[in-house]
Amino acid sequence: MVATKAKRVRLLLVDDHEVVRVGLRTVLHNRQGITIVGEAGTKAAAVRAVKRLRPDVALMDVRLPDGSGVEACRDILASHPTTRIIFLTSYADDESVMTAVLAGARGYVLKDIDSGLLIRSIRAVFNGQSILNPALTQRALDWIKAWPAQAGQVRGRSLSPQEERVLALVAEGLTNKEIATAMYLSDKTIKNYLFNLFKKLRISRRAQAAAIFVTRQA
Repeated sequence: MVATKAKRVRLLLVDDHEVVRVGLRTVLHNRQGITIVGEAGTKAAAVRAVKRLRPDVALMDVRLPDGSGVEACRDILASHPTTRIIFLTSYADDESVMTAVLAGARGYVLKDIDSGLLIRSIRAVFNGQSILNPALTQRALDWIKAWPAQAGQVRGRSLSPQEERVLALVAEGLTNKEIATAMYLSDKTIKNYLFNLFKKLRISRRAQAAAIFVTRQA
């Protein structure tokens, strides 16, 4: 019996470091049915590339120079829901993974992954599987389910326009410093906004804020 040839995976690389993209292309192109169809170094370029190239999978860093990979993921899936997103990053903290889950990513792997496992992860996501920590995924889903029940408690403590903006940027995965830069404010001012909105929403973690933001957009 002749083995069925694996379907080709059209892959887009998104990373702001050219040397990383070159390395990934060297490792991945024409390996086990993977074809690199394009590259992007910024959030804006990634969104344009997906629109133009319609890749099956986008392999993306969390931090990009003009925004976050999480924000790019959300924008891409809003317009092209069939494209699957895998984050390839150096950030292993729970908050980064949670915001990726909430944005709709199908995979989250670290840059110290070996090439064979990375290839298998790309093919697994292409075939409809998720490469995510089950505990973190469940935690995100639990927060999304719990939010409607808490909405009545929070409704009487509405956020100010500036706090709403900070909440949106937290959900995009930005750090305090990055939020301060985006809003032309000081780090201290952003910390004050975060303290106030966390108190109003009765939360203590950034991932919880991201879950609330995503649920409110639904």
